[in-house]
Amino acid sequence: MLLEDLYRLMKTGHVQAQGIVDTMTQPVVVLDQHFSVTTANNAFIKAFEIERDDILSQDFFRLGNGQWDIPELRQLISSIIPRAAAVIGFEVKHDFPTIGRRTFLVDARRLVHPDDNSPNIMVIFDDVTEHQRHDAEMDFIVAELRHRLRNLSAVVESVVKNTRTDDPAVARFKEALLGRLDITFQAQEVAALGGVAEFEALLRGAAGATVSERLECSGPSIELQSSKVLPVSMILHELGTNALKHGAASVPGGKIRVSWGLGAGPQDRTLLVWQWREEAGPRISEPERKGYGTELIEGLAAHMGGSVELSYPPSGFTATIKIPL
Repeated sequence: MLLEDLYRLMKTGHVQAQGIVDTMTQPVVVLDQHFSVTTANNAFIKAFEIERDDILSQDFFRLGNGQWDIPELRQLISSIIPRAAAVIGFEVKHDFPTIGRRTFLVDARRLVHPDDNSPNIMVIFDDVTEHQRHDAEMDFIVAELRHRLRNLSAVVESVVKNTRTDDPAVARFKEALLGRLDITFQAQEVAALGGVAEFEALLRGAAGATVSERLECSGPSIELQSSKVLPVSMILHELGTNALKHGAASVPGGKIRVSWGLGAGPQDRTLLVWQWREEAGPRISEPERKGYGTELIEGLAAHMGGSVELSYPPSGFTATIKIPL
């Protein structure tokens, strides 16, 4: 129901309208052109711990010993009548006499009934105190987790780096482990923020600086939710590591073309589809056995409900990966 509809109903059928207004969980008050209270719903009465008879026909800005006489709010509401304007989401932080320190988002709008030229104002209050407190607590928890994660990553990397590796096979394992740990911790940093990551930026960061110089990218701007950042980063890191060791990035002149876009999947799901195609690299053939990197790529894609197609033509390795967004 539009505010105008609600106000019109209040003018033509007060009892019915008051019942509708009283079902609203947000505090609502209607002011006349002199800013006197004409009506208020039960949520307003309860929220500010007042009696209805004590506020009707009273100046809004004098209620509760002037608790609403806030200069910025007075100016905004005063501008509604002459300008037919609206106030949306104006934040009020105040120490109220009866309910203490609270934060409200205030919406106010001019309402004029067709049969009455006297303008009125409907004001709606949204108490966001607890919501803001919860957000602040979550920000603190996330910041603390990120801090501890960084400390943990530093300890783990230090232990691995300082482990003696006289055996060449162990040295190669150590190098691969450090790379995977690094990309894992970087991706966790992004995911911990709870936001989104742009695919191309994620691609270039996960592939590494050396491989990134060989990339030729084409595709639209696509954002990945935080839950996809870690597995996608690890897949891209494995592809980049393989290209650097055995593929197109291991020789001068080698190129890696990466293209991506959106596709349709089962059950009307939207898929991110990307192809990694290496060119001008060393001649390759399909490996006799599946390595850990390949198993990791396939396992991560399957975990996200996606699929992987790997091919090994002599001209260069190709991977086609599909994951649901």
